[in-house]
Amino acid sequence: MFDRKKLEEIERKKQEWLNFSKNWSERKPEFKTYSGIPIKRLYTPLDIAELNYLSDLSFPGFPPYTRGVYPTMYRGRLWTVRQLAGYGTPEDTNQRLKFLLEQGATGLNLVFDYPTLRGYDVDDSRVEADVGVGGVNINTVNDMEILFQDIPIDKITVSLVNCNPSAAISLFSMYLVAAEKRGISFKVLDGTNQNDFL
Repeated sequence: MFDRKKLEEIERKKQEWLNFSKNWSERKPEFKTYSGIPIKRLYTPLDIAELNYLSDLSFPGFPPYTRGVYPTMYRGRLWTVRQLAGYGTPEDTNQRLKFLLEQGATGLNLVFDYPTLRGYDVDDSRVEADVGVGGVNINTVNDMEILFQDIPIDKITVSLVNCNPSAAISLFSMYLVAAEKRGISFKVLDGTNQNDFL
């Protein structure tokens, strides 16, 4: 698929990328497959010639970013480790979130109880048995502040898992207000507000 001119152009771009990425560190000196085969830092049409490399893939950190937005991608930063968590009170879940981060989690995935998802107050007798079951109970911005107390939400990704559009809006709003009250800019917050009916 590539003629000589294209391969030469790719070789020049590869040299440009190598110069661009040489100062980006990697987590370890060598990468191998589970079979022990060495993995190069970068593969190009010099290795395969079955596609239009520059328009379909290009180089990590270069448009169209198919290969990723950073030159070293997972070699410089691992995939986010983010287990589901949420039970009981905001204090209970806060302790669990801190434990997960201490154990190596790089993001947080929050689930909420039925009363929270359906907009019931914690003191409503109709949902008394469901409070804090199957997820954390959140009623107020103060609850959200307690939930994320001493957790670096400006440095990790946070996913708020919902199954109700109104809860998705109210919980995300409370999360933003809690961040704002801590002086954290919305620009540095990362993650998702997941409105998942399934």
